[in-house]
Amino acid sequence: MAESEKVILTNMCMVYDGSKVLVQDRLNENWKGLTFPGGHVEKQESFTDAVIREVKEETGLTIFSPRLCGIKQWPASDTERYIVLFYKTDRFEGNLQSSAEGEVFWMELEDFKKADLARDMTDMLTVFLDDDKNEFYYYKDKANDEWKYVIK
Repeated sequence: MAESEKVILTNMCMVYDGSKVLVQDRLNENWKGLTFPGGHVEKQESFTDAVIREVKEETGLTIFSPRLCGIKQWPASDTERYIVLFYKTDRFEGNLQSSAEGEVFWMELEDFKKADLARDMTDMLTVFLDDDKNEFYYYKDKANDEWKYVIK
C-alpha cells in the first residue's frame, strides 16, 4: 500500500462572539445552506494563513489566533483524500461583508443548530463544540458499498 496520496486541503472556521456564531448562507448548489466560512488551502500556504485569508475573503473580518479544533476527511477517489481543517476563534476585527460565496451574518448558536444547515453541518458541529471529539470521517463500507461516517 502506498504511503502517500494526493490531498485536497480545505478549512472552515467557527467565528463566535459570546453565544452568537458567524454563519454563511452558501449559494453553491453542491453544498447549499448555512455553514461557517472557509475554503481551499493554496499550494505551499500555511494552514493558519489559509483560514485567516478565507474568512477575510468571505466575511470581510480579519480573525486572530484561530485554534485547530478538529478535522473532517473522506476518500475523494481511489487516489485522493479530501480534508477539511476545523478552526474556531472569538478574536476578530473589521466590518462584516458578504461575498459571492453567500450572505454572512451573526446568529445565535442555538438558532443555528435548528436552521436549514448545509449537508452534514449538524454532525460537524459535534466536532466544533465537543472538546472530546476531533474527527469526522467518511468511509465506504465494503460489505454493502454504502457511505458511512464516524465521529471520534
